[in-house]
Amino acid sequence: MILRHLAARNGPRALARYASQPQPLRRFYASDVDGIAASADNTLKQLHSLEAQINQATGDRVPSLNPETAGEAEAVSASPLSIVEQYHLHQKQKQVSGHLGSDIAPHYQPHTLLTHPPSPADVTLELLLASEAHQGHATSLWNPANARYIYGIRQGTHIISLEATAAHLRRAAKVVQEVARRGGMILFVGTRDGQDTAVVRAAQLAKGYHLFERWIPGSITNGQQILGRCRTKVVNEKDEEVPGFEEQLWDRPVLRPDLVVCMNPLENYVLLHECALNNIPTIGVIDTNADPTWVTYPIPANDDSLRCIQVIAGVLGRAGEAGQKQRLEAAERGEITYRPAQGLHLPEVEEAASSSAHEVVLGEESIEDADEVAGKLEDRDNHDGRKQGHRIRISA
Repeated sequence: MILRHLAARNGPRALARYASQPQPLRRFYASDVDGIAASADNTLKQLHSLEAQINQATGDRVPSLNPETAGEAEAVSASPLSIVEQYHLHQKQKQVSGHLGSDIAPHYQPHTLLTHPPSPADVTLELLLASEAHQGHATSLWNPANARYIYGIRQGTHIISLEATAAHLRRAAKVVQEVARRGGMILFVGTRDGQDTAVVRAAQLAKGYHLFERWIPGSITNGQQILGRCRTKVVNEKDEEVPGFEEQLWDRPVLRPDLVVCMNPLENYVLLHECALNNIPTIGVIDTNADPTWVTYPIPANDDSLRCIQVIAGVLGRAGEAGQKQRLEAAERGEITYRPAQGLHLPEVEEAASSSAHEVVLGEESIEDADEVAGKLEDRDNHDGRKQGHRIRISA
């Protein structure tokens, strides 16, 4: 009890007396502060030396970091520099310090596959490997018809041979190019999430049509009832619309695509079945779980990778663009690379034919009756239509 009361009474006094006296601990702190100041002085010296090196390399004086030369720095900053002098000073400083820092190597940029898609000549195994075109499905989901396209198995997943992918992709590109050169109608289909941009871009390059929503069953087999109200137009060999054929297009059947490119055949089996019933060639991206016999020209690749779909759609779009360019170049030379539409009559020729037939009926000539004259005029009209190279397209 006595010791506890003594410590409680005299403890604060002893602490106050100890705090008022200088201790060796304070000397230790003072020496530490001196060390920090010395390191700061060394840092300033290094900055001054770096400043001198930059001034010597550039030939111009940069603002100084030394507080003793602050007046000189203010004088330098006070003298205005022209825009040309500032530009040259910036270029000199860039030469000295431009190599400093990290170097950014070429890397993957997703938007380039849409803005600048690769051409068929740019298809390499490295590009297909980077786009994960070799990734298949699990071995339990495979279709035995894809055995010729499978390279091997890794961790329970089939690996698609990239050599087969590149060969089939180049063959499909040749087909698209030839169809576009002959003025055919190409339909690009991709109904999965994320495939719409690639499909639209490919259709724009090939001057074709695209579908990124659900396929309406019967659009080909029963197209007159589903697509009968779509507006059609007549264009010449230079893709310029020719007016005056509106009345002649009412009774014509709806147009059908000449080639269908499907990015996801599993979800569009009805479309492929309708194309097979009407002898329409198809191109499809076939994964290891799909049946390659559904399409005419299969492309063994990974249909679940958006980057792979963008590569394939871009290559086929570039091929269609090359075919359209060849067709237009032939049109400039006066050559027609496709079969013109049959049964079209020029408006002025049709009026002349009706007036000639009316005059023959009124004159009651015995040499040729009105039916024979009308038949000859119709043959002449068809010949004129083939000479002009008219064809029918669906308006955008």
